[in-house]
Amino acid sequence: MVKMMRATVAASSSLKVGYGNTTGRLRLRGMPPCLLQSSTAVVFLNNYLALFHSPSSKSTESRNTQQHHLVEITNVEDALNVFDEMLQSCPLPSVVPFNQVLTQLAKLKHYSAVISLNNQMVVSGIRPDVYTLNIIINCFCRLHQTGFGLSVLGNFFKLGFEPNVATLNILINGFILRNRVAEAAALFKKMLDSGNSKPNVVTFGTLVKGLCTKGNNTAAIQLLKKMEEGACKPNIVIYSTIIDSLCKDTLVVDALNLFSEMKSKGIAPDVLTYNSLILGVCKLQDWKETTRLLNEMVSKHIFPNVYTFNVLVDTFCKEGMVQEARSVIEMMIQRGIEPDTITYNSFMDGYCLRGEMDEAKKVFEEIFSTGCMVNARSYSILINGYCKLKRIDDARILFLEMSQRGIVPNMVIYNTLIDGFCKMGKLQDAHNLFSQMQALGQLPNTQTYSILLDGLCKNQQFPEAVELLDEMEEKKLDFNIVTYNILIQGLCRAEKVEYAWDLFRSLSSKGVQPDVRSYNIMISGFCNGGLTCKAENLLREMEERGRSPNGCTYNTIIRGFFNNNDISRAVRLIQEMVERGFSLDASTAKLIVNLLSEDEVDLALLAFIESPQ
Repeated sequence: MVKMMRATVAASSSLKVGYGNTTGRLRLRGMPPCLLQSSTAVVFLNNYLALFHSPSSKSTESRNTQQHHLVEITNVEDALNVFDEMLQSCPLPSVVPFNQVLTQLAKLKHYSAVISLNNQMVVSGIRPDVYTLNIIINCFCRLHQTGFGLSVLGNFFKLGFEPNVATLNILINGFILRNRVAEAAALFKKMLDSGNSKPNVVTFGTLVKGLCTKGNNTAAIQLLKKMEEGACKPNIVIYSTIIDSLCKDTLVVDALNLFSEMKSKGIAPDVLTYNSLILGVCKLQDWKETTRLLNEMVSKHIFPNVYTFNVLVDTFCKEGMVQEARSVIEMMIQRGIEPDTITYNSFMDGYCLRGEMDEAKKVFEEIFSTGCMVNARSYSILINGYCKLKRIDDARILFLEMSQRGIVPNMVIYNTLIDGFCKMGKLQDAHNLFSQMQALGQLPNTQTYSILLDGLCKNQQFPEAVELLDEMEEKKLDFNIVTYNILIQGLCRAEKVEYAWDLFRSLSSKGVQPDVRSYNIMISGFCNGGLTCKAENLLREMEERGRSPNGCTYNTIIRGFFNNNDISRAVRLIQEMVERGFSLDASTAKLIVNLLSEDEVDLALLAFIESPQ
């Protein structure tokens, strides 16, 4: 049984659950005594077996009470061994200790194993209770199999049970996990309308979290107001969830107002609430408000944790304020809060953003000296910094060092290094790395192909670029017009406008529609090739196809007309552009001024240089 269940834990299977009338027991073979005594499960088994065979084992109420005193199971091996022994006990224990094992196993996220063990319980004649069924529904929902979770509801009625609030809360959470907020809201409404199973604070909290995850802060706040009007009052968790969502959407003023409202109702904020607000005001670089919030939380004896300090370090570093970030780290250490890998990664990134790679490398080495774990993110930051400064050899050395330390490069690192090689013109190295990543089981994504495609185009290797695009199409990768724009632009810049035009015209047959950027690239290609009539025809086609020209479109074609000495058409397009609310950009204005100084254009054009927006 144990071997079978270990295989179940390793697998990710979809298991249905059923409850029928069973009279026989499934006798399971236990572990040999010598193996059992050497197992860490012996402590747990002693507790369970002492409970089952004690005089009080005849009393269900006593068993229900004593099960709360059992030692907590902390690994799947213990859970499987305990479960196996319980099924072999005579008489069979009640469902209560089985529920506890299933609960502990669910906490360890072995959801498929829980479902399989539950089926073994049913076959062995152990009648589930409401708590058991709720555990199974929760496991199905966690496995994103909400349909199977709903099917378990039928077993409630077969066994004479009624789904309770916890059951419906689990299902609502299951819908939220699948991003099916509308269905979660519909179930919530049914709970409101029913006489039983009225929503509780957990129900509201679950739905609020789902709405915030979808970015629907308005609906979340409306739900909060509904709570305040009824008997179920909101708690700190619900307020903090909405405040956090508002801050992440940079609606910091709204978050601060809700924060004040929360405090006025006597709900005390915790460190998570303050962390959300501090993150929000830091994004706005409102240092005064940041300081006020920090002082306020300390005055309430709510002390900043490592997350609080990491927010400050990361914000300072993103603004290039590495000295201020260092001061925060020193403050952390003084307060007895150890900086973690996230702290050092942010600090290192700050130096990389400033191009101070020697300082960044010192921070990287400092991570090792402090005992923190260097991770793929640490290497990614440093490799990206070296690539931006075109120190590709240093980046390559770090990449090789990762393997020696047993750290597997992620997609971001591969893409960064391939991009670095391409920008240095080392296309063979880029191709080698591209092949290496696939050999190691890391499949390139659309961004990887786009980086390589861009590198090939910028290095005038168009046959290889077209071949790579064909490969992308054959593999049916999820790429869009952005990828095609790379090749169209590369061909236009290489003065291969006819090839670019052929590709542009074939987009519809590929199921892709050109966007405004596609048209702008093609118009620029025609203008640079002296094909201004085709450029203007394409401008008109944009409007016919519902792709409204923007300021870039007009400035591009106007420069093309001027450069091709077609002054009258340029003036006409300037007038059209101004009427549509666009203005000349710096490049077009400079071109007109240069032409004016050479007396090649009528002075009336000066009126358009400062045209209104």
